[in-house]
Amino acid sequence: MFRPLSVFIGSRYTRAKRRNHFISFISLTSLIGLALGVLAMIMVLSVMNGFQREMSARILGMVPHATVIGDKPLDDWQAVAARLSSHPQIVGMAPVTQLEGMLSFKGSMQPIQISGIDPQAEAQVSIVGERLVGGSLDELKPGEFGVIIGLMTARRFGLKLGDKLTLIVPEVSSTPGGVTPRMQRLNVVGVFKVGADLDGSLGMIHRADAAQIHRWAPEQVQGVRLKLSDLYRAPEVAAQVGATLGDGYRVEDWSYTQGSLFSAMKMEKTMIGLLLMLIVAVAAFNIIATLIMVVADKRADIAILRTLGATPRQIMAIFMVQGSIIGFSGTVIGVILGVLGALNVSALVSWLEKVSGQHIFSSDVYFINTLPSELRLEDVVLVSVAALTLSFLATIYPAWRAAQTQPAEALRYE
Repeated sequence: MFRPLSVFIGSRYTRAKRRNHFISFISLTSLIGLALGVLAMIMVLSVMNGFQREMSARILGMVPHATVIGDKPLDDWQAVAARLSSHPQIVGMAPVTQLEGMLSFKGSMQPIQISGIDPQAEAQVSIVGERLVGGSLDELKPGEFGVIIGLMTARRFGLKLGDKLTLIVPEVSSTPGGVTPRMQRLNVVGVFKVGADLDGSLGMIHRADAAQIHRWAPEQVQGVRLKLSDLYRAPEVAAQVGATLGDGYRVEDWSYTQGSLFSAMKMEKTMIGLLLMLIVAVAAFNIIATLIMVVADKRADIAILRTLGATPRQIMAIFMVQGSIIGFSGTVIGVILGVLGALNVSALVSWLEKVSGQHIFSSDVYFINTLPSELRLEDVVLVSVAALTLSFLATIYPAWRAAQTQPAEALRYE
């Protein structure tokens, strides 16, 4: 089969057993280093994707994707929900009333955010029912002031089902101080665990009890909680909902409260990706050293080719082909191993824990006690293109040096 001269000779140089074994060793280390760099990037990015997915599912499964809040208490939240039911992004709605205050138990206190919910409607917008480790949502009954708390709060106070604690809520009054504390006894009827900070900062009571604490009518609520099919479009949907409802309502989305966390996670992924790219860059630029030594080793061959009529452009292409083959081989090996590693990293960690007898991610220390992984095609493509590009750029200078070799000078030094 016909092949261009540069491709033919460059591929033969790659396959041939060189007299200088040191050059062969450097070529092999360049290939292995590039493969390991690509492997590390794909696996680390996949693990970070997995952590982001888990945090999104846990945190954003508990907090509202978006919330419609009225300027005054809503007497008929179903009417507001009916106006929004035709929006294609909204897949669930439920009433909600927010309270902020302090929990007190036997002299210990901690801040808490209490959500007044409808136990029957909450499953449409929240995963709390799936995350209960004790009790149930059905135990939240109007007038009984039951509360569902997070596992961290329960552990901090040493609480169990049936225990009572005090909720302290600030209330605006006409007294000289302007604000007076209002206290309400709560009965622990459930404990949830999502594996995030929400386990120590969130609690839930019945919406009728929240209305009573606010001194509202039992059916009044603060707003309507929305669940979206694509939670990352929450700011866009919030703007659309606000325009639909008009004056008298404001719409908040999760980016107001949790946006900084996910922005930090995105920035962390970017920075770690750039740092790991340095490993790929070091391995890719080892190709420069390899090709420079190959050029010095092949001076006589270059002189003969030039004497037979090879142009400087063809000589340059020969060594670019040789370097590109090293880069391509290392990238392909790294991608294959990286994909296999990313798909099996959880099983690998489980095997290491079984062999060592130690929990690498203990549930007592970490919110997530497994090593999640999510392989994304765009990450694999980005890493592959970056590695191939760096490998190709690394071949240009040594190949150019080879093309500048003059036949007479090369033969004279030989």
